[in-house]
Amino acid sequence: MKYDKYTIETTTEAEDIVISMLDDLGVEGAQIEDKIPLTEDELSGMFVDIMPPVGEDDGKAYISFYLDAGEDHADLIKSIRAELDDMKSYVDTGSCVITASTTDDEDFLNNWKKYFHQFYIDDILFIPSWERIEDTTHSGMVIHIDPGTAFGTGMHETTQLCIRALRKYVTPGTRMLDVGTGSGVLSILAYKFGATDIAGTDLDICAEAAVEDNMAANGLADAGFKLIIGNLIDDVNVQNEVGDGYDIVAANILAQVLIPLMPQGVKCLKPGGIYIMSGIIDDKEDEMRAACRENGLEILEVNHQGEWVGIVARKPE
Repeated sequence: MKYDKYTIETTTEAEDIVISMLDDLGVEGAQIEDKIPLTEDELSGMFVDIMPPVGEDDGKAYISFYLDAGEDHADLIKSIRAELDDMKSYVDTGSCVITASTTDDEDFLNNWKKYFHQFYIDDILFIPSWERIEDTTHSGMVIHIDPGTAFGTGMHETTQLCIRALRKYVTPGTRMLDVGTGSGVLSILAYKFGATDIAGTDLDICAEAAVEDNMAANGLADAGFKLIIGNLIDDVNVQNEVGDGYDIVAANILAQVLIPLMPQGVKCLKPGGIYIMSGIIDDKEDEMRAACRENGLEILEVNHQGEWVGIVARKPE
């Protein structure tokens, strides 16, 4: 299906008002692009491998929305222009230039597929559903992974650091907690390495469908994986549902989240349990080491890949 994409050039000052106006006119799902740095509260709510740099805030904002192609949108665009003109009397709306384009036939939400192809991590082959195995001589483990709208393909250095740590520390019967599950790639690997009881948490509701599909694609539909949507750091209901006594807690998220997460993550571990952490940019390594000591963890390994750091620690017996 084709879509007409419209983008309004405006200001960060006006972006919330413009979004509200679009909603009033029946436009749903508008997308904002700006360079406003995220606040600490916003960062603490994002369980992701890496946040892309946004640069210095230049005051500009670009608001995009998609409409079915082939329909006449002239009246709607005329109404949007009129509303933008009215706004100029009480807020700086910037240029208000509206540009239009049409997407390809493929769903614009799936355009990322053209950039994601099969790859190896050591001897493990990761392959998306729309490709066939190119190396017909490969006889090792194959992981079928489609991130969809959730994060996590295994390609990023932070995820690779976690995967190698899991391969080392997961043993048959391991009970694991995967904080910031995303696409489920770490939990899938943990099952393949021998874990039998895994729970995960994520803030993004999109993770539910992605994990379900990826588990099924890897023959794990009946594995009993449990995904809990919510914030383990401060949501008591999530904490109660997650419980404790885990052999391993794995968290591949930002250092800004790993640090406030650590006290609760340690509580989830059994005595002697292993805490695997990644998503740490190298200039945060000392801060993470200090946080481990403050939370009573014994650091077993510190591994580096590119500018990223993975830490493996143990909870005292």
